[in-house]
Amino acid sequence: MVRVSLGVNGPRLKVLGHSEFPYPRGVREAVLRAAGGEMKVAELSRLNWKLGEVYATCVVKACEAAGVGVIAKPMSQKRDMGHPGFRHSLGLVGMHGQTVYHEAPVATWQIGEAAVVRERVGVPVVSDFRPADMAAGGQGAPLVPMLDFCQYRSKTRNRVLLNLGGIANMTAIPAGAGLGDVIAFDSGPANMVIDALMQREFGKVFDRGGKVGARGRVVPGVVEKLMIMGRGYFGLGAPKSCGREQFGTEFVDRFVAACGGSGEDRVATAVELTAYSIYEAYARICWPHLGVRAPMAKGTDLIVAGGGVRNAALMGRLLEMFSGLGVKVSVAEGAQAKEAVAFALLAWLSWHGLAGNVPAATGARGARVLGTISW
Repeated sequence: MVRVSLGVNGPRLKVLGHSEFPYPRGVREAVLRAAGGEMKVAELSRLNWKLGEVYATCVVKACEAAGVGVIAKPMSQKRDMGHPGFRHSLGLVGMHGQTVYHEAPVATWQIGEAAVVRERVGVPVVSDFRPADMAAGGQGAPLVPMLDFCQYRSKTRNRVLLNLGGIANMTAIPAGAGLGDVIAFDSGPANMVIDALMQREFGKVFDRGGKVGARGRVVPGVVEKLMIMGRGYFGLGAPKSCGREQFGTEFVDRFVAACGGSGEDRVATAVELTAYSIYEAYARICWPHLGVRAPMAKGTDLIVAGGGVRNAALMGRLLEMFSGLGVKVSVAEGAQAKEAVAFALLAWLSWHGLAGNVPAATGARGARVLGTISW
């Protein structure tokens, strides 16, 4: 829940609250089947509408938790939270939706019926953020750099923003940068491979606190082999984007085939792959860019956000690797809310007819207003 206003130097954001909800088990299983290409058109259509109901319910619950007024009409209940007494009331919803396919720059698809959310919640919804950028020749990702630029740019220090979701994406902002100096890209997997291995080896959704990875040992030579196996992606320059198409089931199959040891060892090796691919991308892409654009910067900060900050094993390896380069590593304030805040900002920009992409980051031919509005 974000209050957005226009300041002297651009949008100003105040986070009023952050709520996180797991998918119901059956919905999560359906999403994974859809992303794996195992679902017929009729099932995909039903899932699209089901997700609209799920998201609408989450919006109402998040409003309640943050003390934000909303006129909401979920199917299971009817209430009016728009009465006087709430300091803020809901005016707009930004809905990224669930990616089931992303092949930049050819096609992308995020599902979750926005019209359902609009009807249940009672305010306009902005959705489908990626297609406008891709239609203009961009990758459609990453879209977080606009938030990074608005919140973290500095006159004297380089800022590299690392987001650890399923995929790791990086935004490099040279000291004193304008929007055209910003580059961003997906470096490769963050939690995606680790989570898949936790599901296979231990029947768990993720490695809580990074405890399993911390118990294991990195299998020698495997990370180097996997970096070569994934060279088709890892070796690309920016801009670039990826997803389950590159690092989903087939990649995990190859990972397991290349990796011996125990289940703990395989998870530890996946942590090392994530950390090293991030480090390699920084050294090969970000470092030269920062050196050219801001040679007199007083230092570089790596600011980390996303669910991966909870993985102590992963964060420990990143700290070890980047401290050797003299890069200051820290966790962003409200780290786990970052992507949600980013799409709240993008929705606000779209509502006001303002561009939300960063062409230097996505590779688009120019700035574009993103999204579709369900009035």
